[in-house]
Amino acid sequence: MTVEFEDGYAAERLFNQGFSYTYDDIIFLPHYIDFPTDAVSLSTNLSRNIPLSIPCVSSPMDTVTESYMAAAMAALGGIGIIHSNMPPSHQAHMVRSVKSRRVPILSNPVFKSPDSRIVDHFDDDSLPCVLVTESGTAKSKLLGYVFKSDWMSLSDKDAKLVDYMRAADSTISVPWSYDLAQIDAYLKKEERDFVLLEEGGEVLDVITKQEVERVKGYPKIGKGSVGSDGKWMVGAAIGTRESDKERVEHLVKAGANAVVLDSSQGNSIYQIEMINYIKRTYPQLDVIGGNVVTMNQAQNLIKAGADGLRVGMGSGSICTTQEVCAVGRGQATAVYKVSSIAAQSGVPVVADGGISNSGHIVKALTLGASTVMMGGFLAGSTEAPGTYLYKVRTGAAQVEGGIHGLDSYEKKAF
Repeated sequence: MTVEFEDGYAAERLFNQGFSYTYDDIIFLPHYIDFPTDAVSLSTNLSRNIPLSIPCVSSPMDTVTESYMAAAMAALGGIGIIHSNMPPSHQAHMVRSVKSRRVPILSNPVFKSPDSRIVDHFDDDSLPCVLVTESGTAKSKLLGYVFKSDWMSLSDKDAKLVDYMRAADSTISVPWSYDLAQIDAYLKKEERDFVLLEEGGEVLDVITKQEVERVKGYPKIGKGSVGSDGKWMVGAAIGTRESDKERVEHLVKAGANAVVLDSSQGNSIYQIEMINYIKRTYPQLDVIGGNVVTMNQAQNLIKAGADGLRVGMGSGSICTTQEVCAVGRGQATAVYKVSSIAAQSGVPVVADGGISNSGHIVKALTLGASTVMMGGFLAGSTEAPGTYLYKVRTGAAQVEGGIHGLDSYEKKAF
């Protein structure tokens, strides 16, 4: 006679009791393992037509995702959604920048003409050099470059660049199509600390030896998230105003693979009309609607033509929808309920918000999400926008060799 044990609740029973659960309100019971770790596949879909190797998406926040983060996410097999707190042309430029990469390094090189003078560019410690071209732009002949050390050693900081720049030679640049391994090998062969990536005579990036060494330490660098055009995939956020139709046009021309309707309450006539417009005008572009937390909300956006749904209301670290508007839902319940209805239509769900540790990612995926969107989880990383602030703590510490002041630094996003 087989004895059946009831160790816990099945998900259907737990989430149909009328309660609203957060990630921290639930825990999963362990089961039996009969497979090796290398048999585990993390491949998934962001939306109907966008496959990913890992279920990770960076949030469209101005402190989280711009070109650098989006490139890094694509390189690892995820995807980044570039925020919309900028003019449409600027956002489109960031999309193009990601699409033109082959390595997840983005330095935004500074160009100057020979008659120019350097003022404060070297205040940024990440800038290895200033590039000198005939016209002072990327789209002209490269003449030379100036290291920070070259400028710092000048007695006359107001001197023209042509008077002290180092002349460019054939070993300073490589084709933009070089991958990380090729760039690494070239730097070692030529014994250089940096190299330029060029395409058609235009300098796209400055790649330093230090950056290559850092990126080589990534846990997984392979082909990454590559679209049908052979380029990295990237998404971008938009709103639901009439002016956002122009933004979508810019993003489509730049090659964006998906747009995310960025709203705390996605179940609105404005979002439904925008989804209808995009699917009618740009049928090849995937649209992710949201945010939603109920099955009815999800069904409305699915009927409108959404290719994916973003789930979460008031669950993010800086989201105040629940406090300000008194609406929302515990994220665990929201993900389970929306995923249940979305799965019937083959629409992937993005669990957005509430991720403060890796266990929350596991819970979101187990409850039905296809991907997890992370904001605060990634903010402050090297790839996120922002700058490092160095702070000197008051006081001193007794260490071997005498009394020493304590220095610390942290990254802040502005």
